[in-house]
Amino acid sequence: MAQISAVEKLFTVIDNTATILKEELACTYLEAVAETGENLFQNTILQEELSELSKKRIEKEYTHVKLDQYAVEEIRKSYQLAALKGMKEATQANHEMTPDAISIFMGYLVSKFTEGWKGFSIFDPAVGTANLLTTVLNQNQSKEIDAFGIDVDDLLIKVAYVSANLQRHSIQFYNQDSLQPLYIDPMDVVVSDLPVGYYPNDLGAASFELHAKKGHSYAHHLFIEQSLKYTKEGGYLFFLVPNHLFTSEYAKELNSFLKEHAYIQGMIQLPLTLFKNEKYAKSIFMIQKKGPNVKAPKQALLANLPKLSNQTAMAGIIKQIDDWFKQEKY
Repeated sequence: MAQISAVEKLFTVIDNTATILKEELACTYLEAVAETGENLFQNTILQEELSELSKKRIEKEYTHVKLDQYAVEEIRKSYQLAALKGMKEATQANHEMTPDAISIFMGYLVSKFTEGWKGFSIFDPAVGTANLLTTVLNQNQSKEIDAFGIDVDDLLIKVAYVSANLQRHSIQFYNQDSLQPLYIDPMDVVVSDLPVGYYPNDLGAASFELHAKKGHSYAHHLFIEQSLKYTKEGGYLFFLVPNHLFTSEYAKELNSFLKEHAYIQGMIQLPLTLFKNEKYAKSIFMIQKKGPNVKAPKQALLANLPKLSNQTAMAGIIKQIDDWFKQEKY
């Protein structure tokens, strides 16, 4: 019989207890995932309204796991699987999680650009469940990092802070519209899977350089402008963007804005196999905010990522990236 992995074991406990809590509390599965995650972190059952039978069933499940015996990535993956299941049940369009392989690769890129740094500040203006942000933190554990996450969805923020607690990450979360004034200082690094679509608040959009001259503005354009506003001079920004970013309406305005405020470091197109539909395919877009001692790279890093299962092709891409860094950064 195949041995159950640590991730499967922890996920099973989260899943089973969340299912009990969902039925007892008459809430969504995603809300129940946050509730059971908080129980695991506090090492107690916090829901006083539960029946004695349900409490005993949940307690029995919790005896199967000891969190301190799990690696931080095992905790993240287990909790993420449960959150992903909850999102599939939910109907909100913004309940989308950055695929694991992409988050890990973005974490790798952040570590390359911050090589030699003792620490840095980082924020995600569309943090969601914090899967992308915590993956980046897990890949940069040798550095001292001040992390911040912002999201307009209060349930996703709750799922995010429970995830951060379980992984022992100190992240400050803000539940607000990220395109309103933010309560944070400028950051060294920004990482985000940008929400793609229209921003419905035309009055709020009017204060942005990249607002549409008529109708709704593109949210992803406004997020880029807002992120640059809250980035230190010389800071790096890593965005997951739609492949049509520079061919869609207002691309000309976006291009002009970026030329004025940032240097493009690179664009890495992700394999189409990662996306259900080619029109939703994305790339990792990397820029650096301009500053007095900041120079443009002689050549931007441009690459097409192969299928992540193709180890030979992936090794070739990693070498290409390493060579670029040797030439441009070191």
